[in-house]
Amino acid sequence: MDNEKTTIDDVAKALGLSKSTVSRSISGKGRISAETRQKVLDYIEERNYRPNPLAKGLSESKTYNVGWVIPGDDHLTSLYFYQRCLQGVIGAAAKADYDVLITTIGKDDISGLKRITENHKVDGVILGRTLRKDKAIRYLKEKGIPFVVVGSTEEKGVIQVDNDHVAACRELTSILKMKGVKRVAFIGGDTGQVVTGSRLQGFQEGMEDARTQICLDCVNKDRVDRAVEEAVAFGTDCIVCEDDRICQMVMEKLKEMELEVPTDLKVASFYDSKLLGNYKPQITALKYDPTELGKKTCETLMAIINGKKVENRQMLGYEVLLKGSTQ
Repeated sequence: MDNEKTTIDDVAKALGLSKSTVSRSISGKGRISAETRQKVLDYIEERNYRPNPLAKGLSESKTYNVGWVIPGDDHLTSLYFYQRCLQGVIGAAAKADYDVLITTIGKDDISGLKRITENHKVDGVILGRTLRKDKAIRYLKEKGIPFVVVGSTEEKGVIQVDNDHVAACRELTSILKMKGVKRVAFIGGDTGQVVTGSRLQGFQEGMEDARTQICLDCVNKDRVDRAVEEAVAFGTDCIVCEDDRICQMVMEKLKEMELEVPTDLKVASFYDSKLLGNYKPQITALKYDPTELGKKTCETLMAIINGKKVENRQMLGYEVLLKGSTQ
């Protein structure tokens, strides 16, 4: 018998049982004799039979899908991070015989999330971004839907998997301080995102007692350009960028201003990606592994779905890449 084409109906006919009896034997639910159940299990084990996921899902009240929810209002350049995370999510889901359903949400519009959960399309959800006032988190908590967040949150009772941004940014900033920088400007992004606050905290802890200038909510080129101009007027000898996208815009602005890195001032980024790979000199940055982050998050969600206990918060590592932009 071709295992790929075997159905519950085939098993039922071969053993002279009803399809419902076979289904209950496989799922372990319902009234069924131990002898009959063992007979079915022995049969399918001998033939390496694997139930059709849809039929299996119906018998266990599962969809065998997880939701991967990412911001639809984010900048396109940020998609590289979410794509890398998704690779890890898909890999971990596949090992558990799960598929991944992707949807997007906005800060104030979580209709995509509601659609996949209220239509019972997923068994659990991974949120790819956390906000300070997070409607998605509050909705999932209210509905009692299993979920894990990529990132950190102050909401109680939320399972979190994140990189240790505070420690990483503190370490890189401390190294810059030890290398002799005295006036440092931090250019950060959307203050509504939790990660912005975490990276700012690390920067401030690392730059304790140093002269600093902080520009936040730099979410577009015009705002970043003004922040760079303000930093230069401040007399900064180093600009620290919250992420790769901001760093890319900072480098473009410095080129327009005919300022050389690191001769005229140094530049560092709190997030490294392929966006920064072609700059000369290479950019000092923090390196994380988004694929591992996605993998750990999905593995944690699988454990929750299967009724296992998990840590409330897992913090993954980082690497400091010291390169030519801060020499």
